[in-house]
Amino acid sequence: MFQPNNQLLISPRALSTRESSAFGSVDRNDPCVIAESETQKEEFRKVEVVVTNSKKLQDDLQKLGLKIKHHEENIKFLENCTNSLDESIRTIQDSVGKYHSSSEAMTENKNSNHCQTEVDTIEQILRQDKSAAGILYQLKTRHGTQAPNLALTKDVLGIVATLGKVDNDNLSRLLSEYLGMETMLAIVCKTYEGVKALELYDREGEINKNAGLHGLGSTIGRPMDGRYLVICLENLRPYAGEFIVDDPQRKISLLNPRLPNGECPAGFLGFAVNMINLDSSNLYSLTVSGHGLRETLFYGLFSRLQVYRTRAEMLLATPFISDGAVSLDGGIIRSNGIFSLGKRKDVEVRFPISSGTTNLRLNYMQAEENKIKEIKWEKERLLEDMQREQALLKDMKGNYDLKKQEFVKFLAESSHTFQNQVPVGGRDRSIPR
Repeated sequence: MFQPNNQLLISPRALSTRESSAFGSVDRNDPCVIAESETQKEEFRKVEVVVTNSKKLQDDLQKLGLKIKHHEENIKFLENCTNSLDESIRTIQDSVGKYHSSSEAMTENKNSNHCQTEVDTIEQILRQDKSAAGILYQLKTRHGTQAPNLALTKDVLGIVATLGKVDNDNLSRLLSEYLGMETMLAIVCKTYEGVKALELYDREGEINKNAGLHGLGSTIGRPMDGRYLVICLENLRPYAGEFIVDDPQRKISLLNPRLPNGECPAGFLGFAVNMINLDSSNLYSLTVSGHGLRETLFYGLFSRLQVYRTRAEMLLATPFISDGAVSLDGGIIRSNGIFSLGKRKDVEVRFPISSGTTNLRLNYMQAEENKIKEIKWEKERLLEDMQREQALLKDMKGNYDLKKQEFVKFLAESSHTFQNQVPVGGRDRSIPR
């Protein structure tokens, strides 16, 4: 009879135990489970290393980018500075050349042999015996040094024609004609109180002929006839810009007219306001706000009036003329669209000529040459700084490119590593079960 093999028999208890082990909770001490957990931790560590290194490389690239931007901005700033210095050099060279040409052209003028002195100007004013200016100078002639202390004249600086000088007779005639007789004879006061002292009125608003300049004129047998101009310095709007550095005459810094190619129009000699020479006492602090005659009186009279060598050159430059122009051969443009035509006529009262013009010219030329030297030295220093910045910029760009290549290579290698570690079907087959 077939006897069952007891060794092949499996008890239900044993079977139940195996099934429970196979399908129940995982044994944490199982080598397979331990291996899988360690693998996950290793993968997390690798991811953390990749993220950390990636962040560091990005930070390095950002820092290099900021340094590159810094050096580029420095170079741009230095380029602007050198361009500004080049412009200053061109302006001074143009000014020196045109100043020399102006002096030569004026010397060749047919009237240049006569030198209008300050005495000549005063005599011309005195000949206007019934004018306010003529009466005022009669008072100065009679009272001498006491005239400025009189209530009537203590605030009066003088007559326009006596408050500035020019380099030669041709320029004197030209600027005097441009201003006209009435303006050349205008009385200049510091304050409005001085203006009020010149003319008084009765209760009906009529001029009091027994007071002020009218009373003075009647007293000396020269009754005033007609109107006259009085200029009040404190009521003028002064020039608000910069002055030419180290200029002994404290000339104002005006932008020269420029053609599209950057050059000055042919024949441009300068601005009339800077062609007036002032006594040292009239350069500074004539008004309460601390302004001198150039930036108040003469800027108010001439503004940006341009001076050209010839009428033909002046007319060619018309598109670049905003506040009028004059030419040494007698051309006058009053303002945009307003031309003075006809034969030139001399004004009876003219600006006096500066004494020692030759020495002034030599001093001016030497001062301008020194300015050019200083500007060129400054430009050389800026160019050296620019070369250093360009070298640093080149190095930074090289470092940036290397760091960028390192970053790209790192990303490629990291991507390749993770792709190789992705398990098939969601489980790594290398891990034994």
